[in-house]
Amino acid sequence: MSTPQPTSSPAAPAAAYPGYTSPIPVVRTHLGHALASEWTKIRSVRSTMWTLGVFVLLVIGIGLGTAALVAANTEGADLESENALSFGFFGLLLGSMCVITLGVLTTASEYGTGMIRTTMVACPSRGRVLAAKAIVFFLVAFVVTLVSSVFVAMVDVALMPEAREPSGGEWAKGTLGVSLFIALLGLLSLAVGSIIRHSAGAITIMIGLFLAPLVIALFMFSESLVDVREALVEYSIPNLLSVFYSTSLTDTGPSGWDPLWIALGVTAAAFAGAFALLEKRDV
Repeated sequence: MSTPQPTSSPAAPAAAYPGYTSPIPVVRTHLGHALASEWTKIRSVRSTMWTLGVFVLLVIGIGLGTAALVAANTEGADLESENALSFGFFGLLLGSMCVITLGVLTTASEYGTGMIRTTMVACPSRGRVLAAKAIVFFLVAFVVTLVSSVFVAMVDVALMPEAREPSGGEWAKGTLGVSLFIALLGLLSLAVGSIIRHSAGAITIMIGLFLAPLVIALFMFSESLVDVREALVEYSIPNLLSVFYSTSLTDTGPSGWDPLWIALGVTAAAFAGAFALLEKRDV
C-alpha cells in the first residue's frame, strides 16, 4: 500500500516560499488614488451633466438676457452709473441651486444606492474618501462657475458700452470671488449630504437655508424685531452673493470680500462635523 504524499497548496503564503514573488503588484494607496476614483464617479454619472448643464444655461441665458433687455430699454446717459458686471448676478443666483443639488448628490446619493459600501471597502480611510470628494467637487464647481461668469461678464460689458468701465477689483469680485463663493456653497451642501445621508432631506435643508432667511424677514413687521429682520436679510445667501456685485440689499452688513470668509467659516464647521460623524457611524 502506497503512503499518500503531502501536497502543497498553491495558495500557501509567500512566507513558506522565500523565493516566491506575487504576480499582483502591491501598491500603497494614497490620496491620489481616491481623487482618481472620485473624478471617475463625478464625470460618469448623469446628474453631473444635467445639473451643471442647467447651471450654465441659467447663468449665461439670464445673465446675457437681462443685460440685453436693459441695454435696449435704457437711454445711454442712464447707463453711465451702471456696473455691467452686476447683471450676471441674476443668473448665478438661480444657477447656484444647481450647484447645491450636485453637492448633495455627490455624497448622499451613494448612501441611497448602497455604493458607499463599495467605496469604503476600496478605501477604508473614510476621511480620505470625504476629502477626495470635496477636492474634486470644489474644482469642478469652481472651474465651471468661473468660465461661465467670465464669459457673461465680458459679453455684458460689450453689450453695454455706455456703462462705466468696471475696476480691477470689481472684475475680481464679479468673477473669481463669486466663483469661490458658489463653489464653497456647493461644498457646504456636500458636507450636509454626508451628515444627513439622504438626498431629498439634505437638498430641502439647503434650499431652506438659501430662501428661509429672506422669507422669514418679510413677515417680521414688529418694530421690536427690526434688528433680527435686518440681520436675516444681511446674512442671507442671496444678499451675500449680491455683495460681490456691489448691489447689496442693505446699506449695512457684509461688504467687500466678507461673504467669502463667512462661507469659508461655515463650510469648515460643517466639514468638521461631517468628518467626526463619518468616523463614528456605520456605513
